[in-house]
Amino acid sequence: MFSTTDKTYLDQLNDTQRQAVISNDGPCLVVAGPGSGKTRVLTYRIAHLLQSGVKPWEILSLTFTNKAAREMKTRIEKVVGASAQNVWAGTFHSIFAKILRIEADKIGYPSNFTIYDTEDSKSLIRNIIKDMNLNKDHYSVNSVYSRISSAKSNLIPPALYLKDKELMDQDRRQKRPFLGELYKQYMNRCKKAGAMDFDDLLYRFYELLHKNPDGVREKYQRKFQYVLVDEFQDTNHLQYEIVRKLVSYPDSPNNITVVGDDAQSIYAFRGATIQNILDFEQDFKSKGIKIFKLEQNYRSTEHIVQAANDVISYNKKQIKKVIKSEKGSGNRIRVIRSMSDNEEGKRVVDLIQEQKSRLHLHNSDICILYRTNSQSRIFEEYLRRAGISYKVFGGLSFYQRKEIKDMVAYFRLIVNPNDEEALRRVINYPKRAIGNTSVEKISDMAKSMDSSMWDAIPFAPLTGKARRSVDGFVDMINKLRKQLDSVDAYELATKTVHAAGLQDELKKDTSIEGLSRMENASSLLDAIKEFVDSVDDTAEETADVGLTSYIQNIALLTDQDSSVDENNFVTLMSVHSAKGLEFPSVVVVGMEENLFPSFMSSDSAEAIDEERRLFYVAITRAEAHLTLSFASSRYKFGQMRYNEPSRFLNEIGPQHLDMDFNTLSAGQSGGFQRPTSPSVGSSSSAVKGYFKKPSPQAPKVDLSNFTPSPASSIAAGQKVLHPKFGEGKVLSVDGGRDKRVATIFFKAVENPQKRLMLKFAKLQIIS
Repeated sequence: MFSTTDKTYLDQLNDTQRQAVISNDGPCLVVAGPGSGKTRVLTYRIAHLLQSGVKPWEILSLTFTNKAAREMKTRIEKVVGASAQNVWAGTFHSIFAKILRIEADKIGYPSNFTIYDTEDSKSLIRNIIKDMNLNKDHYSVNSVYSRISSAKSNLIPPALYLKDKELMDQDRRQKRPFLGELYKQYMNRCKKAGAMDFDDLLYRFYELLHKNPDGVREKYQRKFQYVLVDEFQDTNHLQYEIVRKLVSYPDSPNNITVVGDDAQSIYAFRGATIQNILDFEQDFKSKGIKIFKLEQNYRSTEHIVQAANDVISYNKKQIKKVIKSEKGSGNRIRVIRSMSDNEEGKRVVDLIQEQKSRLHLHNSDICILYRTNSQSRIFEEYLRRAGISYKVFGGLSFYQRKEIKDMVAYFRLIVNPNDEEALRRVINYPKRAIGNTSVEKISDMAKSMDSSMWDAIPFAPLTGKARRSVDGFVDMINKLRKQLDSVDAYELATKTVHAAGLQDELKKDTSIEGLSRMENASSLLDAIKEFVDSVDDTAEETADVGLTSYIQNIALLTDQDSSVDENNFVTLMSVHSAKGLEFPSVVVVGMEENLFPSFMSSDSAEAIDEERRLFYVAITRAEAHLTLSFASSRYKFGQMRYNEPSRFLNEIGPQHLDMDFNTLSAGQSGGFQRPTSPSVGSSSSAVKGYFKKPSPQAPKVDLSNFTPSPASSIAAGQKVLHPKFGEGKVLSVDGGRDKRVATIFFKAVENPQKRLMLKFAKLQIIS
């Protein structure tokens, strides 16, 4: 039946993989653990169908990315030849768009319908909000877009939305009672324009199958004899319903294969539901479903794999499996505890330098993963200082994000009002009725006067509302400028954000992306607060903590290096962006309660389970070296906050961990104790027991016996005494000669980490 080539490709599979490949008919669930050869099984299964005589155009293979579809066809072609190109393999959106082009007239659309991208959709929503005279603060474009997308993904058309009491009550509570009507108008205007948005490519395809004009449903049920779905755990309700309609009919052979891993279901915020893969067995049980569990991990070493098993075992809703590795035990998982987020950045970069030197890893072998994109800032700064090439994926580099550039532009303008680029960027942001025409009038006047635009503003030919708005903007900037020499950078930055209305502007967007932008803005203010607090307020030197000094400081950080090696860089990305990738060394940072797991998940068992699956994904990206890092304190909203280690650390068996707590006092040893039962909303007392929150009480220092030590003798690792801050530990010393600065952790003060210039600081070495 098979040629030598056929036998060769089957010989590349282990027993379970082979059974999953050759089991052609009927419903099939392939539960594929991380690094278990999922893609190989899926592509070889299609190749095997073709080798068994199935026509390529009778096979429908649905993926989530075009890259995955191309890779699949390429792999199949290596086994069966050019016929692989006739398989219907592609993303849900691309395949359904292709069919809709053929059948669009049956649901009232032209065959040449337009596909609206996200910006097109948002522009239409913006116009409808204006036409309906709705409050733009309550009906922000992004939140309305997300709400409509969610409704379509859950098969709720406008008519049902308007009758749904729960949905309407939610909208009323959020001060947007007309959202249902807005949704109705949006759908009507899309159809009148002969346009579909991305969600419509699924929604209208479902409509086509459901209404079944001219027997369209039976046509495609007969056409696609075999349906395969990759990454099934990432499907939403609508996608699963479409697939079921294609395979569920009288006398159907139910030739459907889904491949996925419930433990890697991490996209609930996009509408994906883990329930699809959990319910699949029950939905097709009566059809003789076959289940194959791919439990052999070919990616990671034993300690990493077992740690992942330990963590995911705490989730109640799951398909039970035990992942195994044959790559040897490998290194234990390194756990780094830092005193602050700033120190975490330094220690992680020190670790990277160590791995490059001692383990001969390349930059491209290393990945830093974080829960939120706003965390990238500190690691970017330390990587730049160390001269290590890096790239931020799944988002822009911190200082290149729009919300950050807007804030920095305001700060630049306050420091230097003649900064034309900064002026142009913010003069009408947030919108204050200063249009392009007004800006160009100011620009033309500046040219005629041979002056800066700022100096030309009083003389520009502006009238009415434009003049009042420009004058109001100038007054605001001038009031802030008067405080440049009297308040520190953090206070002035905070006043600027409020005076300009930046915070209120960002708050309007309640979507996931909007919340992320708010986090980024908050992170920038935290960075400024850290900049201010890093200078000892009792030091005798005239330290500059003003906004001018801060702007000069970040100008060096935001200057993009031209020497970045395009083929050898450290990868920085969120855990969500890392799914499907793998690296020899992975560092997961910010492993703290209310950060990972996120504070938004603390009151829901289901949300904690999703956060745990996200951590599982993070762990299983590592091939040989895994590091977990957390900080005992972190700036949040301008305040130093003390953090408990993430509960997830405590769910890993201590035999897999290598503690790296260089700040532990004598007598503290051992590993994390595995709790007898996990609980939502609390982290392990065993982990918390290691680190007590510093007392906020001021230390008492006996000055009668206090003798400052020579500044030249202060070194990292020493315990020292300060007349105001009490006992502390020197974490690091940098700078040369008269400019040596020590970073010291004082455990008994509210903001424990201080940076003191040693030639002025009075420190007594006590050990």
